[in-house]
Amino acid sequence: MTVTSSVRPSILADARAIAAADPAGQGTAATFLSYPGLHAIAAHRVAHRLWHTRWGKPAAQAIATVSAQASGITIHPGAVIGHRMFIDHGSEVIIGETTVIGNDVTIYQGASFVGDGSSGRRHAVVGDRVLIGSGAKVIGPITIGDDAKIGAGAVVTRDVAPAQTVVSFDA
Repeated sequence: MTVTSSVRPSILADARAIAAADPAGQGTAATFLSYPGLHAIAAHRVAHRLWHTRWGKPAAQAIATVSAQASGITIHPGAVIGHRMFIDHGSEVIIGETTVIGNDVTIYQGASFVGDGSSGRRHAVVGDRVLIGSGAKVIGPITIGDDAKIGAGAVVTRDVAPAQTVVSFDA
C-alpha cells in the first residue's frame, strides 16, 4: 500500500482513471462535468489539506458538508485517500475520519467505512486495487489487503487478506 507517497494525488489523474475504468464513460472532460464521485473526491482533497492546518478544521468541515449535500457522498476531511480512486454511482457512500484508502480503489453506491466507537484508529485501512461492492459495510479498525474484493451487501468486521473475496449470503 503506497498511500503515504510524497506525491500529492491529482484530480486529473483521478478523472483519467475514472474515464478509463467506466465502460459507460464518455472521456475525461465528461467525467469532470458529470461524476459526483469525482466532485466529492476533489472537494475532499481540498478539505483534507485544510484539515491539517492550524485553523483549517472548521473550513474543512464546511467543505465536506457542502460536498456531502451536493453529491450524497460523505468523506470526512481527516480520511486519507490515495491516487485514482473511483466512486461509481456514489450516493450514500460514507468514509469515516480515520479511514485510509490506497491507490486505484473502486467503491460502489451505499458502501460505508464506519468506526466501532473505540478511540484512536476507528476505521479501516484499505489496500491498493481493492473493489468495495454496493452496500458493503466495513466496520472498525480492520485491514483490507491489496487486490481484495468486498461483495455487494457484505458486512466486514475482520481483516481481509490480500486478493481475498468476501461476500455475504443467506444459506
